[in-house]
Amino acid sequence: MMTADPIRPRRSVLYVPCDRPRAMEKAETLACDAIIFDLEDAVAPDAKAAARENLRTHFRAFRQSTAERIVRINPLASDFGTEDLLAARGCRPDAILLPKVEDDTHLLDVSDALAQTDAPQTLRLWAMIETARGVARAAHLASLSSIGPYRLGAFVVGTNDLFKETGVNGPDARLYARSWLMQVVLGARSGGIAVLDGVFNNHADLEGLARACAEGAAMGFDGKTLIHPVQIGAANAAFSPSADSLTAARQIVAAFELPENAGKGVIALDGRMVERLHFQQAQALLAKAVAIAARETDNNRDTNPS
Repeated sequence: MMTADPIRPRRSVLYVPCDRPRAMEKAETLACDAIIFDLEDAVAPDAKAAARENLRTHFRAFRQSTAERIVRINPLASDFGTEDLLAARGCRPDAILLPKVEDDTHLLDVSDALAQTDAPQTLRLWAMIETARGVARAAHLASLSSIGPYRLGAFVVGTNDLFKETGVNGPDARLYARSWLMQVVLGARSGGIAVLDGVFNNHADLEGLARACAEGAAMGFDGKTLIHPVQIGAANAAFSPSADSLTAARQIVAAFELPENAGKGVIALDGRMVERLHFQQAQALLAKAVAIAARETDNNRDTNPS
């Protein structure tokens, strides 16, 4: 059994190709909650070796970061997977992101390889769900999160690959795929892991991005993966609790903490019945707000050093 991960905001998760050292350095100064250093799709085959060296150099220069840091590697069975995994392990990120996860073995093979290097259990594996089989098996894969060897901490939806494989296309592709996306969200929640929405490809369309972020938040995603720094603000706004929701959460917590309500499963609050599950949801929302405030404090400290 793995210990629970600490609460971390993952509103904005920025992909940064590892063949662009200056972009990697710039990402450390941005307000995104997490950075995915990409050795896979964003890097051409003949640039893979140099990208790994860039990754090592970057993590030596930035030994600590206020952002959560994840390294996406190529499949372990590919020509690049083993070297990618060794490079990622040596950098000691928060997580390693695996592409096209569909089966238990995709996780277990990497977990076994990490165990052979005595990697700490705090090093998580994140799984790209970007194939029809991956979507269909999302609930099963998420159930592995409670089993220590698998190290599973999050799902990341790869909508571009999913649309390509299934043949869904055109401006309404996401509309047709909503049921699949919800299947991934449901699977993640059944296993108690985080789940991140796919990218919005047109970084010049900020209005469209804002709509996509709002939709993702309404669907239950924890945050959105991004391809450009200009997208960070919209994602942070959409996936942050609203002022009204925080006020309501504080009222629910305060009501349940009254001595006369100790042990009650249901109470009356402002003319409506509120269950203890709402109390737990309110506590979780307030904890998320605290984590976001801490993250933004770190951002301000880095931006405005004293």
